[in-house]
Parts: sequence; C-alpha cells; structure tokens
Amino acid sequence: QVQLVESGGGLVQAGGSLRLSCAASGRALSNYAMGWFRQAPGKEREFVAVISWSGGSTYYADSVKGRFTISRDNAKNTVYLQMNTLKPEDTAVYYCAADRSRPARTAREYDFWGQGTQVTVSS
Repeated sequence: QVQLVESGGGLVQAGGSLRLSCAASGRALSNYAMGWFRQAPGKEREFVAVISWSGGSTYYADSVKGRFTISRDNAKNTVYLQMNTLKPEDTAVYYCAADRSRPARTAREYDFWGQGTQVTVSS
C-alpha cells in the first residue's frame, strides 16, 4: 500500500503560481510512475501531468503544457507540480496518484490516490 498526501493548494490570483507537493509513505515512490489529476465542480477528473519512475519522461495535458512542470525527488519520496501563470479555469481539486506500471494518462490505470488539495484561481 502507498499512502499519498497532497499539500500546497490555496487561493491565488490569475497569473500567479503555486507549487503542489505529494508526499508518499508505505513504499518507495521510485517504484511508481506518478500522475497529477484535477477535478472541477460538475466535471470529470482529468489528467494534468505524469512522470515516469526515474523522472526521465514527462507528459502534460495540452491545457497546462508550458505552464506546469512535474518533478520528483525519490530520495524524499515526494512528487511536485509547479504551476505558473495560473488561470481561473485551473480551479479544481488536484490529486496525485501512483501507477505501478507505465506512465498513464487515464485515471483508471492508477493504483493509489491522495485525498486532494484545493486550488482556486481568482480573476
């Protein structure tokens, strides 16, 4: 089992930045590809970014490409999502998730999930 805890969410003005963290316990994160997803009110959970277990490969949703950066520190068992130039449409609950296999963009492929952290971007 892997327990994931997100932090770093909050209220920010449009154009601002936030850095989300996802801390893991239970097992070493180095065994997992790690993804970030988000869910806005009334919408389905959507893929944001994913990073391979080594950090050598990353993929992003088109809506965040060039603004968000996913990274990981396996020594600290932590994954990060740096979010810059935030827009009101980025408002959502952000979740991190662990996948025992390849980096995936589909939520159902992930094995473990955190509880989420709220990000609110005001216009």
